[in-house]
Amino acid sequence: MFSLFQRLRSLRHRFWYGVSERVRWSRGTFRETPARELPALPVEQSRRIAALRDRYQARFESALATQTSLNNYEYLDILDHAWPGTARVRPQGTLCDVGCASFWYAAALAAFFQPRELVGVEVEGYRLYRDGRTRSDYAAGYVSQLPNARFIVADYLHYAEPADLITAWFPFLTPRAILAWRLPLSLLRPEQLIRRIRLNLKPEGCFVMVNHGAEEAQAATKLCIAAGLQLDWVQSTPSVLSRRRPLAPVVSAWHRRD
Repeated sequence: MFSLFQRLRSLRHRFWYGVSERVRWSRGTFRETPARELPALPVEQSRRIAALRDRYQARFESALATQTSLNNYEYLDILDHAWPGTARVRPQGTLCDVGCASFWYAAALAAFFQPRELVGVEVEGYRLYRDGRTRSDYAAGYVSQLPNARFIVADYLHYAEPADLITAWFPFLTPRAILAWRLPLSLLRPEQLIRRIRLNLKPEGCFVMVNHGAEEAQAATKLCIAAGLQLDWVQSTPSVLSRRRPLAPVVSAWHRRD
């Protein structure tokens, strides 16, 4: 059940979502101007980024703007902190990221998982930004910098390509979350989403999910169990690169329960 205010907001978002899907405007591939060097940061953050660069041989600022580079280091840091040494070997076949927005963090996923193929799937690929470019324009620039990377505009509920590894960063589980991202409530289908992830996951594959805080993670856990997934591990470790977040990210890994 949704409140009247939520329904009204959803109607507005549905209108603009429909417009973007019909127009499908594009100004072509957009590539950010590389920062080359990061600005001065607090000492502990600088040290952490230096450690990540060394461990993963990644220097995001050589190809990305300052803020995008910092955001990629944050996502890489979240995975590095969360992944236990006792976990199963990371699948390195096809990695599919669900709800990837402009896929600005593709570089972080490539650095950590080193997949043979990297695919980002986003339902609202033609959202128009203030500079007159669309989400697809930006995504095309990000994936062009990585070998075997693709961006696909599709509703993941109807996407049926198998993957060795599926990732989902902060998937929408509540009306508040999806409305905050200016999407209609008709796209809020968490049960169906998790079921589709389970269907697309290869038998020996791994599903990695990142949630906002413990409460959202608990709700996501129930959905995963109901869909036929089994928990491998869950971890939430505060990071010096994620202090702006009000809730610490919770990372969990799952496999199919056959």
